Amino acid sequence: MKVLVGSKNPVKINSAHEAFSKFFHNVEVTGIEVNSGVPQQPINEETFKGARNRALELIKINAEENLKGEYFVGIEGGIIKQFNKWFAFGGMCIIDNNGNEGFGTSPLFELPEFIIEKLLNGAELGEVMDEITNIRNTKQNTGAIGFFTNGVMHRKDLYVPGLIAALIPFLHKNFFRERKKDKLQGET
Repeated sequence: MKVLVGSKNPVKINSAHEAFSKFFHNVEVTGIEVNSGVPQQPINEETFKGARNRALELIKINAEENLKGEYFVGIEGGIIKQFNKWFAFGGMCIIDNNGNEGFGTSPLFELPEFIIEKLLNGAELGEVMDEITNIRNTKQNTGAIGFFTNGVMHRKDLYVPGLIAALIPFLHKNFFRERKKDKLQGET
């Protein structure tokens, strides 16, 4: 099975491999850098839109380059306001080569107000965490969750459950209505 992930980030690639390998055999995962079409730090529904845009871009690249991908995975890290608090999370979108799609989310974790202020002013969480931790490129390693859980949970630990959740419509196709690729590509 060939799975394409809309990123070269090893955390996202390894997360997809782990999630798909729980249900399928001989999983090959390839990361391809694509544009999410949303701001660098997505807020609220932009996170899901970015994940979906990544998956849709992979479908185009797959067709153009005949990569023989079967599943196209978009993972987008974002922030969302719920219950009057701001949380960080990952939004996931998986689309198969028949145009069926599934969405999932990682667990949400609360962010301090001083970080939210920076994010709402255009900074990206990974950059802010690099600054706080004095570690370069935390988003390709443990991420913000690694810092805030004192190393107990890493970024991959967030993404795998979200990807498993996004696979539900593919694991139980009889419960979910199929949607065709042309309809997906026409929606924004």
